[in-house]
Amino acid sequence: MSTASALPTALIAGWARSAVAPHGGAFAALQAHEIAAPVIQALLTRAGIGPERVDAVVVGNALGAGGNPARLVALAAGLPDQSAAFSIDTQCCSGLDAVAMAVGLIASGQASVVIAGGVEAWSRSPIRQHRPLREGDAAVAYERPAFAPDPARDPDMLASAARYAAAQGWTRTAQDAYAQQTHERALAHQAFLADEIISINGLAHDPYPRRISGALAARMPAVAKYEDTECDGTDLLDCSLSALSISTKADGAGFVLLASPKACRALGLSPQAAWIASASVGCPPETPLLAAEAATRAVLSRAGLTSAETLAVIELHDAFAVQGLSFCQALHIDPLRVNRGGGGLARGHPIGASAAIALVRVLAELNREKPSSLGLTAVAGAGGLGAAAIVQRL
Repeated sequence: MSTASALPTALIAGWARSAVAPHGGAFAALQAHEIAAPVIQALLTRAGIGPERVDAVVVGNALGAGGNPARLVALAAGLPDQSAAFSIDTQCCSGLDAVAMAVGLIASGQASVVIAGGVEAWSRSPIRQHRPLREGDAAVAYERPAFAPDPARDPDMLASAARYAAAQGWTRTAQDAYAQQTHERALAHQAFLADEIISINGLAHDPYPRRISGALAARMPAVAKYEDTECDGTDLLDCSLSALSISTKADGAGFVLLASPKACRALGLSPQAAWIASASVGCPPETPLLAAEAATRAVLSRAGLTSAETLAVIELHDAFAVQGLSFCQALHIDPLRVNRGGGGLARGHPIGASAAIALVRVLAELNREKPSSLGLTAVAGAGGLGAAAIVQRL
């Protein structure tokens, strides 16, 4: 199959996102639905359709701790009681997987108009505890759930990234340089983001990107280091992960408006992009950061592409600088082509929303490219999950 001959089952009639606010920042008092609702309302207003036209909402959310966040989002946004609501939790992949599942609803005829994306209110995430086994014992607090049943296959994410950096010889210097560059791109790109960001609590820009000198980068503490590997076989290199080279906790939301071609004609919608292909895959949970590479290879194949060379826009949610470096090397992509407006390292990481925000970034960047241009969104998630999608400007 080639992208030129593929008949899209879902068209993208609009997109919008909130700013990405660092944990404890501008969105600290907001629940997930309070961040998502203004984004969805603005999205519908821009598209020129009423909420009664929305058949379903699909929402990625990783830290809500149960319930059905999508239903809260739908009702808070003023969607009709009859709208279906699906919540997706594939951790960092959630926002993109939600959109892929929304495409499936349209392709199967279960819906004609769907809003899909992700939202995370990390600042308001519940305090987690394991219930005690015996009456009278204290509950045990925990920061994250298990992502693999075997503890030996479920390393801490930072530890896993540090081990991989050491094994592959990605030095702290290289990681910090990658992170500095993504912050610089984000700062230089601020003027281009105004159309995609909906102001919430007076915040209409991503506040985290900042100018970081080499001297400041060198002073930042190392937060993870794998001590047992000699990176070059002779001398012990510094392959540690610094505070600069990992994405910060954050709150935020991103959504797209999807519709079938028939619905676009009936409602007078003007689709700006087509959903071409997507892939959700798994890889060894010991190295989850590699799952974005696997998902990208899968989606390129499904789109009939032999490489990433023909892609006009590439957005990787880079939770770690070493992930971005590995992604580019493995797929033979010039790092200057990835995240040209800054990536997750520069914005922050609202887990369930990160991939949806990356998709919004791709769509916004594609809108400045020539018609028929292709864009890729890719993300890796805890437990060794990966997701990727290719969209095309109409």
